[in-house]
Amino acid sequence: MRRRAVFLDVDGTLVGTGGRVPAGAVDAVRAARANGHLVFVCTGRSRAELWPDLVEIGFDGLVGASGAFAEVGGQAVAHHGIPDADLQDALAWFEGLGTPVMQQTDSVILAPAAVRDRLRAAVDAEFDLTPEEFARGAFGFLDRVRVDGDRTGLTVTKLVYLGCPLPIDKVRARFAGVFDVVPSSIEAFGPGCGEVTVAGLDKAAGLDAVVAHLGLDHADTIAIGDSWNDLEMLRHAAVGIAMGNAAPEVKAVADEVTAHVDEDGLRLAFVRHGLIEA
Repeated sequence: MRRRAVFLDVDGTLVGTGGRVPAGAVDAVRAARANGHLVFVCTGRSRAELWPDLVEIGFDGLVGASGAFAEVGGQAVAHHGIPDADLQDALAWFEGLGTPVMQQTDSVILAPAAVRDRLRAAVDAEFDLTPEEFARGAFGFLDRVRVDGDRTGLTVTKLVYLGCPLPIDKVRARFAGVFDVVPSSIEAFGPGCGEVTVAGLDKAAGLDAVVAHLGLDHADTIAIGDSWNDLEMLRHAAVGIAMGNAAPEVKAVADEVTAHVDEDGLRLAFVRHGLIEA
């Protein structure tokens, strides 16, 4: 059997409407691993933003913060923080615009209390979740946000800005050569939101770190995603698959397009490539 290494985006790929993982996707991941294939989460989220119901599906490793870190079997194989001078420059610039910023680290998210409360209200307005569903689900990390801004002992790997008055092209131009900037992959955050990562550190780099660590053949890699932060990964993997709900620009770089996340798109892609039976 040809063993494949599959790298899965989370929001909009593994996770569908309401922040829930479709049962078909859960079964597909578990069946593929039972068949000897490797399945990795490859997300813009930090480890601190993952949640119990997702982790308990079972994966072989994680690429997080859009490629800033990677781990296999709980062992870190790559970890890149934002240089402090660049971090301070970005935070000061966004502050001057009146634009709040979330700082991602492995263990905690740093954000002003007003941001935490605003995002919690947006999630509550859009999704009908019980307190238990919220705590165990995709947005439960909001209850664990640190609001004091203390970065002591922490490595910031990625920034997420919220409600910026400038178009994203202006933000990109400001940080050209230092940071890469893409629209936020989490729709609930609202308009004017973007993700800021160290230039050249993307999901493709995280994929490569995992492949190198395990001595895998790049020809056996499959990447599945739907958002702007998946572009490099979809281009780079041996097979890049866009979800049916992906933006047109994302579909354009993929080798193929599967069904919508809410229409069993992930499971259908696994079947198409022989990872599981229909």
